[in-house]
Amino acid sequence: MFHASVPTVDAASVPAEGALLDVREQDEWEAGHVDGALHIPMGQLMARIEELPEQKLYVLCRVGGRSAQVVQYLVAQGRDAVNVDGGMYAWEAAGRPMTSADGNPFVL
Repeated sequence: MFHASVPTVDAASVPAEGALLDVREQDEWEAGHVDGALHIPMGQLMARIEELPEQKLYVLCRVGGRSAQVVQYLVAQGRDAVNVDGGMYAWEAAGRPMTSADGNPFVL
């Protein structure tokens, strides 16, 4: 679906200490997200790019489409970023922890 140059990793391979960037919309974030992830919706990224940590970024969205676009942009800017293949659905399928806005465990 995406150009082969988009660096990609499967959800199970994301290190526990990895810097996660969630580019989904606010309502998606509130429904469930990875605790500790940085949330910057895709449409706000350019205006908030200075908030990104200076380390490898693991970029997430719901299924991987938006995050792949963000990774393409970040790599073009010289940043070290990878797309989490399959997004939050793959994250949940891999048994990785998630939470909701009210702090309760969340399952997609």
